[in-house]
Amino acid sequence: MLISSHDWTGVFSPANFSSSTCPGENPRVYPPLLCSAPIKFLYANYTNANYKTTGRGFLKLQLINQRADFSFALFSGGLSKPKVVAISNRVTFANPDAPLYPRLAQGKNWNEMTVTWTSGYGIDEAEPLVAWSQNGKDLMQSPAGTLTFDRNSMCGAPARTEGWRDPGYIHTSFLKELWPNQEYTYKLGHKLNNGTYIWSSTYKFQASPYPGQNSLQRVVIFGDMGKDEADGSNEYNNFQRGSLNTTRQLIEDLKNIDIVFHIGDICYANGYLSQWDQFTAQIGPIASTVPYMIASGNHERDWPGSGSFYDTMDSGGECGVVAQNMFYVPAENREKFWYATDYGMFRFCVANTELDWREGTEQYKFIEHCLSSVDRQKQPWLIFLAHRVLGYSSCTFYAEQGSSSEPMGRESLQNLWQKYKVDLAIYGHVHSYERTCPIYQNICTNEKKHYYKGPLNGTIHVVAGGGGASLSPFISLQTKWSIFRDYDYGFVKLTAFDHSNLLFEYKKSSDGKVYDSFRISRDYRDILACAVDSCPRTTLAS
Repeated sequence: MLISSHDWTGVFSPANFSSSTCPGENPRVYPPLLCSAPIKFLYANYTNANYKTTGRGFLKLQLINQRADFSFALFSGGLSKPKVVAISNRVTFANPDAPLYPRLAQGKNWNEMTVTWTSGYGIDEAEPLVAWSQNGKDLMQSPAGTLTFDRNSMCGAPARTEGWRDPGYIHTSFLKELWPNQEYTYKLGHKLNNGTYIWSSTYKFQASPYPGQNSLQRVVIFGDMGKDEADGSNEYNNFQRGSLNTTRQLIEDLKNIDIVFHIGDICYANGYLSQWDQFTAQIGPIASTVPYMIASGNHERDWPGSGSFYDTMDSGGECGVVAQNMFYVPAENREKFWYATDYGMFRFCVANTELDWREGTEQYKFIEHCLSSVDRQKQPWLIFLAHRVLGYSSCTFYAEQGSSSEPMGRESLQNLWQKYKVDLAIYGHVHSYERTCPIYQNICTNEKKHYYKGPLNGTIHVVAGGGGASLSPFISLQTKWSIFRDYDYGFVKLTAFDHSNLLFEYKKSSDGKVYDSFRISRDYRDILACAVDSCPRTTLAS
């Protein structure tokens, strides 16, 4: 063997992988073009400066349980012409089928928490369940439903070809009639056919406040985080280097976070399905402790001819199937993936920008119902969430289209935001941070920047897409409506102290410090007050 700086080591699972090369079917299929894509890979000279002269080295690779055995392979020929040189012995976890990676989410009712997890146990092998209790009192057991999907569920390559990997079984249990703000413990379980039980570790969560409850409520929102390898390995679609910092900051501050919204572009697997396990393992400490709510983004849903609003290949052939099964959201229909959820004094209306939202569509009707049905005396903080920017952004790729948002973005929705007095509209998709003034029809409705007292008279639009993926630049033109921009990784945090006071903070992922903030202070009558186009016309008739 001729030793080269292009030699690399791949991690494969299952261990009996195919080292044959398979030509890519479309631009979303990346090298190394092996018929069994490696989960991750490292160049042999990584941390081994003398590899090219000695042919020796040491690599430290982190493995997570992914329901199958592993092997390592050394390749020559670089990524473009890989040729296997040596394959390791098999490596196996003690129980590859074990229940792992719990993901909490709000249920359809405020007093319901859902627990979703992944295992290798099908329903013909074991009964899935969650054992849970309030403060260690009477232990209850709730059964779980089971989902999975196969290669034929995918829409195209690489999800149907090199990138396919068996997702195992995805289980969801519904823990109901929870007492508001009380702490619960839970563990994931499987009752095997022989009567024995397999249990996970024990986890804790705090039940949600009831709608309108006056208590301290703290919400974190971001988009476009993805995942990255702590051991320095390369992955397919390897451009989310900021994600580990974002994850780390959230874990460090978890005691001050009540619920998380990850608004699209979840893990950027883009058809390489093993990366969903990598992602759920990375967010495990967060998602097992507080509700982790997601929205659909282009990298989860979009595929030509699949019914998505955009005809791109951004999902790598997943066409929404993986995200919609891996994570629970309280939607009426998982395929549509839009939903409303209440958290104490907040109402969140979560749209799906990958399906048509324009006036007259089913989603438009959902958005109006979500905004109009909230009792603002009980839930004064009304938040609209979506992946693509339907409001305002100064990023270059919108400017190049002659726009400050998604084409057709706010045409249908801005009258709804104004009519129902939406406080904040928050988006991802643009990988940076930006905040506008309270705005309607391109005009600032309030000139303040950091403290809003009384009516906003418009909606504040925020881009919070700096969760971890490579950053998006801004145009140089400074518009009147753009209050603060940051070309960096970060996330936003909302803190409701009571029905009249809300704190907004933007924090950088690098240090967790606040770099932009504002406060809203108002009374209920300020929400009732009329602004432009927000109230019906009056009459002098007696």
